[in-house]
Amino acid sequence: MRTVAVVGTGLIGTSAALALTDRGLHVYLADADLDAARTAASLGAGTTELPDGPVDLAVLAVPPALVGTVLADCQRRGLARRYTDVASVKAGPRAEIAALGLDTVHYIGSHPMAGCECSGPLAARADLFEGRPWVLTPTPDTHTETLNTALELVALCGAMPIVMDAAAHDRAVAMVSHAPQLLSSLVAARLEHADETAIKLSGQGVRDVTRIAASNPAMWVDILSANASAVADILEELAGDLDETVTALRALQAADESERKAGAASIEAVMHRGNTGQARIPGKHGASPTRYETVTVVLGDQPGELGRLFGEVDALGVNIEDVTIEHSTGQQIGRVHLAVSPTSALQLAASLCQQGWSIHKCATPRELGVSSLKGSSIALDRVSPVEHFDRGVLK
Repeated sequence: MRTVAVVGTGLIGTSAALALTDRGLHVYLADADLDAARTAASLGAGTTELPDGPVDLAVLAVPPALVGTVLADCQRRGLARRYTDVASVKAGPRAEIAALGLDTVHYIGSHPMAGCECSGPLAARADLFEGRPWVLTPTPDTHTETLNTALELVALCGAMPIVMDAAAHDRAVAMVSHAPQLLSSLVAARLEHADETAIKLSGQGVRDVTRIAASNPAMWVDILSANASAVADILEELAGDLDETVTALRALQAADESERKAGAASIEAVMHRGNTGQARIPGKHGASPTRYETVTVVLGDQPGELGRLFGEVDALGVNIEDVTIEHSTGQQIGRVHLAVSPTSALQLAASLCQQGWSIHKCATPRELGVSSLKGSSIALDRVSPVEHFDRGVLK
């Protein structure tokens, strides 16, 4: 594959174009919004010139409702030898393509499981798909070369191919993407008219839950319209869980002790179910989740502080498995949560303390008074490193 046409230069289309141009392919850009195509071209994603003849592959980065119409136009013009779309819903576009009588031998549906709450070409990144799943939904009449071309596209973008049935894909994304988007928006909507004092109490938890609520509403209406039934089924089940949880919460305030115990048991049960479900989400490198210990460092908001911290951790020979940053409201400080292997946590905390860093939290089994590593954390601030060593806590 040497030439590609990307039709639709939003976040996904432009990111794919950037990845392909980085690999040396010649990419042609098209969009109903010429300014968007020009913006993508200015970022180095390709050219807005028309190709001289059919390109090897056309990537249709348009909303699900437009896939059939755009594919029909591209095939009529002979834009490419083979075609794929990257819409987040697959069954609806496939049905429309069949109804229009389009060529399905040289077409395959696909969906990269990547994105962010931002949209448009300016949010695009060449590495957006690195290590992410990219679903392919071939049909019985999909030509082998069409599938191979799509696999090459996935490889060039650094993603991991997963072959699925279109309907199964739509049910899956309703569970892991579309319903969570609506739930995030529903939680964030409760903040719209909340008291300003309450808003000032916002911490990392509510930021995590509502991050994707910043997504483009019009774009999501297009997506949800194409997968409404599957998403509604998920939300209906969640509504049942919510009703049971509300009843359990009311029971916690009941006069009858047995009711209170039943309410507590119900709350505990749903939280245990949540623990089990969360633990199934793939961890680093797609492997089963691993329990890490968290060392939290209080960091001033000055240039170079984060780089200095990472440099000192590297000098200690400790690998940072994951990192998150929690910003403090109204203060020029933040907390950097470093996830490290359990065997490295004590050494890292002790060494950073000795080097003058303020270690706010460090989870260790000795401090927690347990015999196994739980991944929890306790406060260690307001105690000097010397006191820690004197007590034997960080030995």
